[in-house]
Amino acid sequence: MTYKKINSTIFIVLFFSSAFFIQSCSTPKKVLENNILSNKVDFKQYKTNNILVGATLNHYELNTKKEELFLKDFKYLTPANAAKQSRVHPQPNKWNWTIIDDFISFANKHKLAVRLHGPMSPQASKWAKQDHRTAKELETNLIEFTTAFAKRFNNEKSVVWMDVVNETILSNGKWFGPKEGTNKWENPWLKIGLDENGFPLYILKAFEIATKHATNIKLVYNQNSGMDAIMWDKVKETILYIRSKGYRVDGIGWQAHLLLGAKRKDFVDNTDETMRKLGGLIDWAHQNNLAFHITELDYLVKTKDLNKKESERKIQKRVYQKIIDVLVEKSKNGEVTINLWDVGERLKKGTGVFQSIYDEDFKPTPAYDVIKQLISN
Repeated sequence: MTYKKINSTIFIVLFFSSAFFIQSCSTPKKVLENNILSNKVDFKQYKTNNILVGATLNHYELNTKKEELFLKDFKYLTPANAAKQSRVHPQPNKWNWTIIDDFISFANKHKLAVRLHGPMSPQASKWAKQDHRTAKELETNLIEFTTAFAKRFNNEKSVVWMDVVNETILSNGKWFGPKEGTNKWENPWLKIGLDENGFPLYILKAFEIATKHATNIKLVYNQNSGMDAIMWDKVKETILYIRSKGYRVDGIGWQAHLLLGAKRKDFVDNTDETMRKLGGLIDWAHQNNLAFHITELDYLVKTKDLNKKESERKIQKRVYQKIIDVLVEKSKNGEVTINLWDVGERLKKGTGVFQSIYDEDFKPTPAYDVIKQLISN
């Protein structure tokens, strides 16, 4: 009898101790989340069909037809290239906040929710890409830029999210690194080195600084390419490792430049199987308390296919609809956002023309019907 009482007592103590532990572990995260949202524009009021939908503008597109089209449909903005290291702090003792500050004023005027696209990424300055640049020089520039960036925008009411890193891993699962010269797509920041477990120091340092100084902003790990399993497994491993260091990661971003890094054979020829993989990635994000952001959605019509632009736009509409069907379903389990990279056509010389939802004459394309349905309550 005594033995049973002792076991019962131990069980009760362990039960309530476990409950207290779970409560104490979960409460700070909930309090932090509430603190972030209480200091920012309430983006949830802008959701339609449980998804926040937005688009990108370039600085030169302010006060143009594209601004008018953006404001007609969207309350979620990502300034295209205005917040990047190459624009703001390209080299020692050189700073330029003018362009991104214009966007913040624009966002505040129109009560927009903003995701700042200023990550440590391959979109680095020529100074950073110079072959003789040392690890110490790069680390100093990274620390200066990331610290100033986080402090400057932490209390901006419109700034809800920021991309901390971008395009860190190749589709084969290897870390993306530097190349010779300054005119190639490369990632010079890997020169800073790896830690004892093989993770890039620049990624860890960027999240360490953002965690410390961007306490009121949600932190996003942005990634390009398609649904390559080996790449996303590396992203997942890296995010969990960042968190193990005590740093915050609040969301995964997937660029979704369709038919560029995201291959045609996957998204056009094998759409359903690829959507299954996308759904699985979103599930993993939500299971790990991460929001899922499509950050740069567009559809490339390659130069050789420009004579088939109209038929390609119909394919674009079909693929967009499939993606959005997945997002709507998965939004039942966690936060999902989608951002169009531009609202009109975007020419990349030697590559082709990226399609969004308006054509070269600012007439709606077939894909607009899909987006319009999504943003209609």
